[in-house]
Amino acid sequence: MTIAAERELGSGEFAIEDISAGLHASGFGQVGDGRSFSFHVERRVLLVEVYRPRLTGPVPHDEDVVAVASRKLTDIDLFDERSLAAAVRDAVAAAQPVARTNR
Repeated sequence: MTIAAERELGSGEFAIEDISAGLHASGFGQVGDGRSFSFHVERRVLLVEVYRPRLTGPVPHDEDVVAVASRKLTDIDLFDERSLAAAVRDAVAAAQPVARTNR
């Protein structure tokens, strides 16, 4: 199901562009500061990756991930899109920066 229409987001806004509920829930969206994110369920955990602004290609690479979050599924109804969307919103807001090693 597509949730957000094409529009500009304000700096504090959040939009899920696509969401699939269920045991294998997944989706993606945008944060108002220009970053995008994706989420999926893996091993009883909701995983969220936030990507750097202005990606050049349609598929992010490992180096494009700037923050991550995970959340146990105990309080999330994976079959209710509203519950899933709220959990994703909270996870994106709580995402922690990814440590980078100098090469």
